[in-house]
Amino acid sequence: KAGIDRPPLALSALGKGGGTPWGMMKMDVQPTGQACGAVVTGTDLAGTLDPEQVAAIRAAWLAHHVLVFPDQRLSDDDLERFTLAMGGFGEDPFIAPIPGRQHIIAVARQADETAPIFAETWHTDWSFQARPPAGTCLYGITIPSSGGDTLFANQHLALDAMPAALRARIEGLQAIHSAQKAYAPEGFYGAADTGRSMDIRPSETARATQLHPFIRRHPETGREGLFGCLGYIIGFDGMTDEEALPLLVELYHWQGQERFQYRHRWQKEMLVMWDNRSVLHAATGGYAGHARCLHRTTIAAHQ
Repeated sequence: KAGIDRPPLALSALGKGGGTPWGMMKMDVQPTGQACGAVVTGTDLAGTLDPEQVAAIRAAWLAHHVLVFPDQRLSDDDLERFTLAMGGFGEDPFIAPIPGRQHIIAVARQADETAPIFAETWHTDWSFQARPPAGTCLYGITIPSSGGDTLFANQHLALDAMPAALRARIEGLQAIHSAQKAYAPEGFYGAADTGRSMDIRPSETARATQLHPFIRRHPETGREGLFGCLGYIIGFDGMTDEEALPLLVELYHWQGQERFQYRHRWQKEMLVMWDNRSVLHAATGGYAGHARCLHRTTIAAHQ
C-alpha cells in the first residue's frame, strides 16, 4: 500500500521471564496501516523489563516510529522506570514537572480552560537542544470521550517522496533551531499566555540557537529523514530571513501532508512512545468542556 512505512510482517517476541507473567505472554506488534505506528499487546509495562523485552520493544519502536500500548495500568513510578529502560531521562526545559517528580510533566487542560490548545502545531520535541531527545512517552490519565487526537507525520516518508527540485534546495542545509518563538518572554507561551493550567515557565534562555542538519541520518538506523520544522526552526545557516521563511513555510506544508500521517485516538490507561528523530507530532482539540490530563516523560538522546 502506497505510503506505508513498515516491515512486511509484524514483530513478535516470546519472553523468557523464568516464571514471571512475561514468561507466559507473547508480545504482538500490529501496524496501524497508516504512515507509521503500531499497537503493542501482550506485555505489561508496570513491571521491571528484562533485557530481551527492552530489545524487542526498541526494535519495534525503530521499525514503526510510534508504539501504542493499550490497557496499561501505570503509576508514575512505572512510567519513570519504563523511560529509564528505554534510554534514560532527557532534559525538559520551560515546563515544570508535577509535584514530587523531576521528570514527569502533566499535559493538562481543565474543562473550562479557554487558552489555545498546547502544542497544536507540528514540531519535534526540544529540537533546539544540542542533543535533542530520542523520544517521548505520553500516558493517558483523564481522556475525553472524543477529540484530542495526536497527529504524527513520518519524516522518512516525507523525504523519500520529496520532488527532486525541492530536495536540491535543502540538500546540505543546516537548520537554526531555537525555542524563542514559543518560550521567550514575548513568545507564544510567554507573559501574554494566561489562563492555562499547565505550569509553563518562559525564559530568556529560550533565545539560544542550535544548528542541526535539516536532512539528518537517524543515529540508530542510519535512515535519512527531515528533522524539525517551522516553529523551532527559525532559519537556515547562511540564508537571509527573507529567503528562509518562504522555504520553511513550503516545507511545513509538505512535511505534514495527510499521506505521511498517523492519527492517534486516545484511551485511558494507554501509553504512547514516539521517536522524535523520525516523526513530527501535533496536538488537536475538539474536547471543549471536558478535562484532559496525560503524564509525559522524555527519553534521552541515544548514546
